[in-house]
Amino acid sequence: MRIFKEESELEVWKQDTTSHFQILKVYPICRWSGDLGPKVHEGDRQAPEGFYTITPDLMQPNSNYYLAINTGFPNTYDKANDRHGAFLMIHGDCSSRGCYAMTDEQIGEIYSLARESFLGGQQSFQVQAYPFRMTPANLARHHTNPNMAFWRMIKEGSDHFEVSHLEPKVEVCNRHYVFDAAPPANSSKPLVFNPTDVARLTWSRLRSRRWRWRKSITTTRSMRRRSNHPVRRADPYRPRRRHEPGVPGAGRRQHSAGACSAAGTAAAAARRRRQRVTADASQPLVRRSVRFQARRHAGRRHRGGDAGARCRCERGAKTQTRAA
Repeated sequence: MRIFKEESELEVWKQDTTSHFQILKVYPICRWSGDLGPKVHEGDRQAPEGFYTITPDLMQPNSNYYLAINTGFPNTYDKANDRHGAFLMIHGDCSSRGCYAMTDEQIGEIYSLARESFLGGQQSFQVQAYPFRMTPANLARHHTNPNMAFWRMIKEGSDHFEVSHLEPKVEVCNRHYVFDAAPPANSSKPLVFNPTDVARLTWSRLRSRRWRWRKSITTTRSMRRRSNHPVRRADPYRPRRRHEPGVPGAGRRQHSAGACSAAGTAAAAARRRRQRVTADASQPLVRRSVRFQARRHAGRRHRGGDAGARCRCERGAKTQTRAA
């Protein structure tokens, strides 16, 4: 039995003499509740999605909704992922609260087919519940849905059935569906699945990843501490000082005081012309200005200023002496 929410269809398949399944009939679903996506917890009104095994004890002939077939939610996968809920049925009465509701006539036919299969000796049958037909176009249309990872996982089981028309063998390992698992070649041990525990190899990988993450954090912090040092500057995006390599004007502090360029000499001459005054009343202002400039250039020289500034400072001091 296959259920497709978006198309609101329920398919019944019957096994032929070659043990392959062939489509028998398609029933329109009268109503299903919730949205596309699996049921997570009790009360969310979601109809379940996944693979469920129906046994004779799940048949409900005395249901309040005429007839009902219990889906068996939660299955092994749901329990491993801590999903809760109960009494999720395929029933009649066309009323749904987390179930797949059919009309009374439809559920009568479906219930009869299931009952006859058990009376014929079949031990169980499988219910495959999908959000939609698992085609690439539908997956691309819902690619932003948060349940996409789950849908891609159950698509593997859908593809198995579409290609082989055989009921896929479903197991749960490490909280994931596993389909048609086969032991490796020349293996002497049978396949054993643990639905809840994480494999030891996976845990070792997680520990290794955590160690690498902590190491990267420690390295980053040490680099930040070293970046505060004026010489060992590890951050390439931090602004560097003028005396550091790669900065325009770097290395001028290493020049001698007498290595004044022609541009520096011309700038000093222009500055002296601007400060030249003819009135005696302005002489104190000139002295004060020269004295201020001398202090400013002296401070720049102390902070690593260039040689041109020191030359201008010395020439300004000589001009002051000559004026006095």
